[in-house]
Formats: sequence, structure tokens, C-alpha cells
Amino acid sequence: MPFLEHLEDLKLEQLALEHIVPALLDQGFFYTDNFLGEIVGHMVLAQVKQMHCSGVLKDGQLAGRGSGVSKRHIRGDKITWVSGTEKDTEAINFLLKLIDKLISLCVGRLGKNVIRDRSKAMVACYPGNGAGYVKHVDNPNGDGRCVTCIYYLNKHWNAKEHGGVLRIFPEGKSYVADIEPLFDRLLLFWSDRRNPHEVQPSFSTRYAITVWYFDSEERAEAKRRFRDLTASSQDSTTS
Repeated sequence: MPFLEHLEDLKLEQLALEHIVPALLDQGFFYTDNFLGEIVGHMVLAQVKQMHCSGVLKDGQLAGRGSGVSKRHIRGDKITWVSGTEKDTEAINFLLKLIDKLISLCVGRLGKNVIRDRSKAMVACYPGNGAGYVKHVDNPNGDGRCVTCIYYLNKHWNAKEHGGVLRIFPEGKSYVADIEPLFDRLLLFWSDRRNPHEVQPSFSTRYAITVWYFDSEERAEAKRRFRDLTASSQDSTTS
């Protein structure tokens, strides 16, 4: 179907160049609806629900050491990491490839950032018991994460009843941005201190898939720092 693929590529290019790049450079975030379409979106949702039902989703972890505060008061999601090559993740793999293509069209147009790699996909579920994630920054310490992409999977979501809004506090702006986690919605935003954000308490099961794209130079520097830190800690234990 080369003609259909060509049309899809043109649509992605238009989305990247006319919408995503200007929005990221101007306000730091962007979302689009009907990203995959009803049929493929439902296939992704079915695969995520199967993961949830099979028990592979585990409590999300916090960076750094605990400080006596209950983890669930900070972060209440359950997650697993997938590459899209595992059994029964074909639709998720299609989603990831489409987002990869979209981001590749933005490369070279997002300031000094050079994006060549990304994380695995984090499949997340907030169980609907009031769980959320307090205000935080994805990449506060230069770990390489540059752009956060979140794909939402929640049919018939009513924010007034179900909560679960992702609220962004754009740096230097006088407003907040409330993003409802609606089915087939794709959200992109800068991962660093420009976009502190929170997931407000969810009172219905809330699904999302997140990937982070890396700035190659910052990522390489973060890995160097980690290697140096690891080496120095090993030296101190052997001396």
C-alpha cells in the first residue's frame, strides 16, 4: 500500500513541522487527538489491559532514596517496561514506530537538541483509587531525557468525575495547562525543568504509555558521570 503509506507520511510531516515543532518552541508542550484512529487505538488498549490483567504491572519506583514519606502518597501508578518486540505487543510496537517517525521529522528543528535514541515504553496504570503523582520534573538533573511523549488510552473519560488530569506548570508562564487523558490522545512536552507537572488523583482506571527521547550529548555526559561515580564508589570500598 505505498500510496496509503505516502499519505500517512505526509500527514505525520505536516503534524511535526506545522504543529509540534512550533508549539514545543513556543509553549513547551503539544497534544493531538485521534493519533492512531479507533481500530488501532483499541488494539493497543486491549494489549495494555491484558498486561494489567496478567499482573505484570508493578508499583512505579521513585528516583533516589526514600525519606520516610509513603511512596504511594507521591506516586500511585503501576508500570511495566516494553520494547514492542515482546509477545502480544504488536499494536504497541506500531504505536512506537509511528511516534519514532514523528520525532525523527522534528529532529534538527528543536534548537540545539540532537535526538537519536529513546527509552523503552513505560506502560502505566493508575488503579482508580485516588492514586496520582505529585508535582515533579521528569529530568531535573540532566539525565538526557529531552522530550516526553505520552499516549492515552481512556475511553469515555470524564475529568470532572474521574479526575486524572495531567497538569503542566510551564516555567515562566502565568498559566497552567490541564491535559485530560483521553483515548487516542498523544501529548509531547520538554522533559526538563521547563515543565513541572503532576497527575491529579484518578478515580477510574487510567492507562497511558510513555516514552522519553534522549538528547545524545546530555545522555552521553550522564552516562560518563554515572561511570565515574560507580568507579569512585568501588575505589572507596576497596581502599
